[in-house]
Amino acid sequence: MRVLFVANGHGETAISARIAAELEARATAPLTLDLLPLVGTGAGAAPLDLVGPRRTMPSGGLVAMGNVRAFSRDLRAGFVALFARQLAFLLSLRDRYDIVLAIGDAYALGLALLVRAPTVFVGTAKSVYVAPYGPFERTLLRRAGRVFVRDEPTARRLRAQRVDASAPGNVIVDLVSECESAGTPRSALAVLPGSRESAYGDGVRLARVVRALAAERPDLDGVFSIAPTLDSERFARTLAADGWAITAGTGDRPFAASAGAARLAAWSGDFGELLGASVAVLGQAGTANEQAAACGVPVIALGSVDGHEDWYRMRQRRLLGEALAIVPGEPAAAATAIAALLADEPRLERMRAAGRARMGGRGGAAAIARAVLEPA
Repeated sequence: MRVLFVANGHGETAISARIAAELEARATAPLTLDLLPLVGTGAGAAPLDLVGPRRTMPSGGLVAMGNVRAFSRDLRAGFVALFARQLAFLLSLRDRYDIVLAIGDAYALGLALLVRAPTVFVGTAKSVYVAPYGPFERTLLRRAGRVFVRDEPTARRLRAQRVDASAPGNVIVDLVSECESAGTPRSALAVLPGSRESAYGDGVRLARVVRALAAERPDLDGVFSIAPTLDSERFARTLAADGWAITAGTGDRPFAASAGAARLAAWSGDFGELLGASVAVLGQAGTANEQAAACGVPVIALGSVDGHEDWYRMRQRRLLGEALAIVPGEPAAAATAIAALLADEPRLERMRAAGRARMGGRGGAAAIARAVLEPA
């Protein structure tokens, strides 16, 4: 069986890889597993083989909801030429694949349909909690052979609108290994700067909050999660330029940083292990914030310094509900708000429950793999 994944984001690449691993585990005949990443260069795609034109754009794919400024940067960086090459590549693939999986949103599905092969859609971007699928999107979804979405309320709405959708489990939850603490006291604050180019700047913002928080919570160690798409040495240089003393590390702990009473250890190992040790996460991430919520770890994000909420954080707040707390963007004010939140156990428990409820359970990747290998 020849399978092509078309993924529209860094998190979607990880989801593609997770489904591909389930396909490999279940297949009884040889598989060809390829990925065209519409966003980025496909880091972390194994066991998938990368195909087609790809390039990192300034927005990192975050151009939805009228984000004209981000899209303008992409246009200046050559998005039109990249889009034309990807379009031509997909049109050239007729009869090359037995099935195509579109991972992400309707844009990914629209391009995947150009291959003219049976198509499965795995919707990761849309939810009735944020924004339902619109009329044009539903028209595209009806052209897919199977439609999987991230939560049952969204599937129920689509079925009422004549789209045969199901939600057997949220694949984002499957990306994390078991993340329970197994009785070990949680003593870390996981710091999640994200996986896009903006993570280097966001990492400095988050580190400044950790430094301010040390005055109120000296017992809490920050653990700085470095996504596979990013460079730990560049993070170390960026933090050093902001006044942190850097100590080299090894393996899953590439460096440690200190500034006065504040401690910040870098982490590039198993993400579930980090979440299992964390009392909360402080994150500007997308998928990683959602994974934390799924594990019942309260999620804290920084607002903007001027008080105007950016569109992506607004979307995430609607998606995660009470599982996400947004604190002021200025470090001292953020530290005060975080310390108060961490002392409020009833609220923390509500955040844990809300995250698990909004994100749903495991099993989506396995269900999708079964649908690909054993079509109805």
